[in-house]
Amino acid sequence: MLGGLAVGETRIEGMLEGEDVLRTAAAMRAMGCGVETLGSGAWRVVGVGVGGLAEPEDVLDMGNAGTAARLLMGVLAGHDMTVFLTGDASLRSRPMARVSTPLQMMGAQFITREAGRLPLAIVGAADPVPIEYRLPIPSAQVKSAILLAGLGAPGETTVVEPAATRDHTERMLCHFGATVRTETAEDGAGRITLVGQPELAATDIVVPRDISSAAFPIVAGLISREASICLPGVGLNPHRSGLLVTLREMGAKIEETNARDVAGEPVADLVVTSGPLSGVTVPAARAPSMIDEYPILAVAAAFAEGDTRMCGLGELRVKESDRLAAVRDGLVANGVDVTIVGDDLIVRGRPGAVPGGGVVEVRHDHRIAMSFLVMGVATADPVGVDDMSPIDTSFPGFLLLMSELGASIDEAGA
Repeated sequence: MLGGLAVGETRIEGMLEGEDVLRTAAAMRAMGCGVETLGSGAWRVVGVGVGGLAEPEDVLDMGNAGTAARLLMGVLAGHDMTVFLTGDASLRSRPMARVSTPLQMMGAQFITREAGRLPLAIVGAADPVPIEYRLPIPSAQVKSAILLAGLGAPGETTVVEPAATRDHTERMLCHFGATVRTETAEDGAGRITLVGQPELAATDIVVPRDISSAAFPIVAGLISREASICLPGVGLNPHRSGLLVTLREMGAKIEETNARDVAGEPVADLVVTSGPLSGVTVPAARAPSMIDEYPILAVAAAFAEGDTRMCGLGELRVKESDRLAAVRDGLVANGVDVTIVGDDLIVRGRPGAVPGGGVVEVRHDHRIAMSFLVMGVATADPVGVDDMSPIDTSFPGFLLLMSELGASIDEAGA
């Protein structure tokens, strides 16, 4: 998206070519950007500048790409044109009002289904207005949408976040030449301010490996017997490292080597060694830094000694599926004692004695599918999933990677 809003040619290496990325590329291409793949994760984007997107001739179908849809709403809010967005059944069920509400304050108009759901029409603002907006809930997606809309507004657009969320957008905006200030307010909240109407300059990018994707082989290595794996070049953004913090509290052996900086993001190689895990309490305040990793953490907790209590997981109810219920049902189907109390998930571990043998309903959710396939590497009996097709949404190389690590996945029987 930022390459499309920059002036000049941006070259990207290391792109994970999942369905979400391909949908985003198609959307930017439909609005006049030059977007092409050069092979092996290399891409070329020719931008049109801030405010330079053209009205697409057709509806933009974002598939299952929730992050892309929400961020694109921000981009489009600052363009004087009408655009229609839709997605698959899962994306059409997800709430979008949390994004459209602040964007309406900036001058954009939205026609949506109940609760702001897709399909929706966006009428972008001819003259977007900068705002200061305090997030009612921690959400990097909402924050990013507002900042992207602020690119087209004069003056300064500010987002106040009571709890820190992932800051990839701020880092990438700076990498493209925008001015972004991050401060701490008197009440401890973060203040992120963007100076509007910059001329973004095209720049080359090497994409670090995603910690949310790395989470699956990490946990697979930890729960297997006598395993040791190395995952090179993993992005370790401090606002995304909650899973590593939690696993280490549980006793996991995860070593960071060859630390470096790539395009403003901290990166290191991870060496993971199997060993015993112990149950812990994960505070609600950690949720923003690991919200996508709770399904695979729950799998790790199933193999830990004692109880693991994950607190404050209400946001999981409005992900690609109701992940809180999906995780509980999947664990129960495979012989694990688990309880939901309010927004807390409590998993009672069975180290060395997780039965498995169940078939998990993934509910169109890629992370549920991958989490329970990982669970099957260490259960007494195989774990099945009813649908593997959602995996390509975010991790098209997942099955190959797991096979290379020694997992046996029967696609016909999954």
